[in-house]
Amino acid sequence: MEKVNTLVFCGGEIHDWKGCGDEIVRFLSECEEFQITRVDENLDALISPNLDAYDLIVFYYTVGEITDAQKNGLLNHIASGKGYVGIHSAADSFRGCPEYRAMVGGHFVTHPRYRDYQVNVVDEAHPITDGIVEFMVTDEQYILDYDPRVNVLASALWQGRAMPVVWTKNWGEGRVFYLALGHDAPACRHEMFGKLLQRGSLWASSPNDRA
Repeated sequence: MEKVNTLVFCGGEIHDWKGCGDEIVRFLSECEEFQITRVDENLDALISPNLDAYDLIVFYYTVGEITDAQKNGLLNHIASGKGYVGIHSAADSFRGCPEYRAMVGGHFVTHPRYRDYQVNVVDEAHPITDGIVEFMVTDEQYILDYDPRVNVLASALWQGRAMPVVWTKNWGEGRVFYLALGHDAPACRHEMFGKLLQRGSLWASSPNDRA
C-alpha cells in the first residue's frame, strides 16, 4: 500500500503546540496509511518546493505572520490537489492574511471558558462522521466567522446558536478539513478528537475519491 506522505506542522504562540503535536502524531501513527514527518516552528518549510513530497499537511499553529513565499507555497500546494487538515488554532493563524483564512474557510473570533460541552453531528452521511451522533468534550470552544459555503459536519451550541466544530471544503483541486477541537494536550487525547482527526486526514488526502 502506498503511504500518504504527511507533514505535521506545529508552532506559534499561546497554545501548547508541542503537547498537542505529540497527540496528533500519536493518533495518526495508529493508522498504517500515514508516513509522518513533523516540523516545528519553521514556516520556511512551506516555501515551494519544500512541500512537494507531501500529500497531506496537518497544521497546528497560532497567530504569527506568514510571508508571501510561505503563503503561496502552502496555498498553491493544496490547490494542486493535496490535503490540508487544520486543527483548533489553525483558524487563528496569520490574522493579517485573508487568502489563508479563505483556504481554511473561517477564522477565530472569541471563545467562552474552557468547559464541558456537547458536540452534535449534523451530517451523518459523510464518511468522517459516519456512525457518530453526539459526544461530550472538555475543551475550548471556538466561536468562528466562517464561509457559509463550507460543509459543516458537526456543531455545538453557543448562546443558542449552532457553531461549527467540524467542516470540510475544497481549495482548488485539493481538500480542506477543519477540526475546532484540541485546545491543549488533554483535549487532544479525547477518543473522538482522535477518530475525527484520523478520518478527516484520510478524507483530505484522497481528493479523487469523493466530491
